[in-house]
Amino acid sequence: MQGDRVQRVFIIVLILNLAVALAKAAFGLLAGSVSMVADALHSGFDSFSNIVGIIALYLAGKPPDPEHPYGHGKIETLGTLVIGAMLLLTSAGILFEGYRRLVNPVTPAITPVTVAVMVGTLIINIAVSTYERRRGEEYRSQILIADSLHTRSDVFVSTAVIGGFLAVRLGFPQADPIIAFAIGLLIARMGVGILYDAAEVLTDAMNLPCDPALIRAVVTDTPGVAGYHDFRCRGKPGEIFADIHITVDPALPVAGAHAISDEVERRLKEMVPGLAEVVVHIEPDDSP
Repeated sequence: MQGDRVQRVFIIVLILNLAVALAKAAFGLLAGSVSMVADALHSGFDSFSNIVGIIALYLAGKPPDPEHPYGHGKIETLGTLVIGAMLLLTSAGILFEGYRRLVNPVTPAITPVTVAVMVGTLIINIAVSTYERRRGEEYRSQILIADSLHTRSDVFVSTAVIGGFLAVRLGFPQADPIIAFAIGLLIARMGVGILYDAAEVLTDAMNLPCDPALIRAVVTDTPGVAGYHDFRCRGKPGEIFADIHITVDPALPVAGAHAISDEVERRLKEMVPGLAEVVVHIEPDDSP
């Protein structure tokens, strides 16, 4: 099943993210670098988001039941809300620590080992985020794609930390807490973005990849369809629910009109990526 494949990706990414976070935290504490420890927290939160993703996907994969006739797919979106909220909390902690270090400066010890750790974890982050994004696009998984963007932000954060190391070596120790501030703001921005995207899905915003030109081509190309209107869709990528009104010859018998609606439904599900269900309403064509 697709959900199982996505969960396997999360487990692989979880292991790699834990290794990266532990390496950054250990050497960041030894060096006394707040920006490196902040980056480790960010990487550690990647691990937490992986766990949230695994749990959310497990629950979202449950079949429909009488209380949830549309299935449990939105639990995946609820998981992204949890990730966004935790990102904001992490951001607040990093900003506070950056402020504390700015008021009471401590010059971190920059060694070839700490730089090597950052460069090594940077390479791992690039590989992990690329792998996760490609699998997310292949499986059309909302939470996997969002998590890949989260991991990709580590690439920019780690690059900033390495730049801070260079600034400290050049005699600007204030750069370390300032970069921690930048990391905190970056995480906050990312958290707000994740919350916004999740809210769009939960409020049934029609911002999904339902190409109007494709809908028009599929529907109007179906024999017996005179026209259509009021196409609407909601849900998330990979699990879209839609409804549409089509017009047919008013002289058609009920069975004939129903056969046309069945054909429209079949063609839309076949041609529109991620369309899980579509309700086709039949109306008589009243055009001249």
